[in-house]
Amino acid sequence: MVRTQVSIIGEQAERLRHLAATRNVSQAYLVRQAVEALLDRDELEQRIERARRPLGAYRSGGSDAAVQHDEVLADTFLS
Repeated sequence: MVRTQVSIIGEQAERLRHLAATRNVSQAYLVRQAVEALLDRDELEQRIERARRPLGAYRSGGSDAAVQHDEVLADTFLS
């Protein structure tokens, strides 16, 4: 584990102390959980962005592929 120092405003410190006492855990534990949640959310957002990049990058050549997607897929896979 790496030790670090973080500055927070007074209201945050008080709320963190109260939450830690309510949950019977340390403030450090809550901070680690918050950091993990932030990193997980950022990773998810990056994965979503990578998945969205190809959208609209390719053209089927047909003007109604979005409307007639079932027929277009059937023609593609059954041909």
